[in-house]
Amino acid sequence: MLTALLGPATQLLDKFVEDKDKKNELAHEIATMAERHAQELAKGQLDINKEEAKHRSIFVSGWRPFVGWTCGAALCYHFILAPLILFGVGISGHTVPPLPEFDMGSLMTVLMGMLGLGGLRTFEKTKGLTK
Repeated sequence: MLTALLGPATQLLDKFVEDKDKKNELAHEIATMAERHAQELAKGQLDINKEEAKHRSIFVSGWRPFVGWTCGAALCYHFILAPLILFGVGISGHTVPPLPEFDMGSLMTVLMGMLGLGGLRTFEKTKGLTK
């Protein structure tokens, strides 16, 4: 939302601020405001994630591993088990009804997001920032 306001805000600066250096300084301040806000939100989310991971209840701290294992099982089925089942049934001479298919687009969106977070976790571990 802040980025949508950048254009009109800098146009207002052209009308009300005559000093070119001051105008550039204010324009830069406005442009970096959105980035600082996004960084603050990300830091807040990291703090929430840390607190969730510390929780003793599996229903609070275990949802990420659950989603990871679910995505892994779905990928295993889609890319390994389903083709092997179709191959095995085809060789045996039987016909097989259509196997269920997953919406791989949605699954990959979730998985790639988790792998990105997993990559950050690996980076933290290699730097000795976490246990």
